[in-house]
Amino acid sequence: MQNLINKFHEFLPSLIKGTQYTIEITVLGIILSTIFGFVFSQALLSKRKLINRPVRILINVVRGTPLLVQMFYVYFVLPDLGITLGALEAAVLSLSICYGAYHAEIFRAGIMSIPLGQWEAATSLGLKHHQILRRIVLPQAARIILPPLGTSCIILLKDSSLASVITVRELTRSGQLIASTTFENLTVYSMVALIYILLTQLLALLVHSMERKYRLK
Repeated sequence: MQNLINKFHEFLPSLIKGTQYTIEITVLGIILSTIFGFVFSQALLSKRKLINRPVRILINVVRGTPLLVQMFYVYFVLPDLGITLGALEAAVLSLSICYGAYHAEIFRAGIMSIPLGQWEAATSLGLKHHQILRRIVLPQAARIILPPLGTSCIILLKDSSLASVITVRELTRSGQLIASTTFENLTVYSMVALIYILLTQLLALLVHSMERKYRLK
């Protein structure tokens, strides 16, 4: 038992550093993917084919390819095209675009759930499109959008572990490096799993609190 405690204290500092990178990737990924998702959803809802079709093609391509392949493309292929990103930036961009594509459909479904009559009534009052969205549509659509959006963000947190394959020293990568030098696979990966469980539970609590807030409105 004492030996296990000693290993825990030995490995924990490195895993905490990796966890900090995981949190950074996740927070940036959630923010950017939500922004991308909302922008993409507006393009999907546009009646202009020059706006709608390219975004629909982009979303189909992103949703039709594995996230790992997308990370490889951003990190290894873009430099050949003159665009060089660091491993951390490549991981964040890949996650943001990938989940932005899924979030676009979530936003689109939520916005379309609002009756057309409310749009027409708000337009007749002289409100502009962005005012209608901000004041009328999104506050109501949030009840529909938040549950699947929150679930998607939790999955994004777990998928941040894929950044380890492009050398980002996040939680999973930190665990791999420790296990490869100490051969304490059971202890190390059990600690990694427990940290992921803690992070996902904290994120789930945040999502549930936001859901309750909008459910009571």
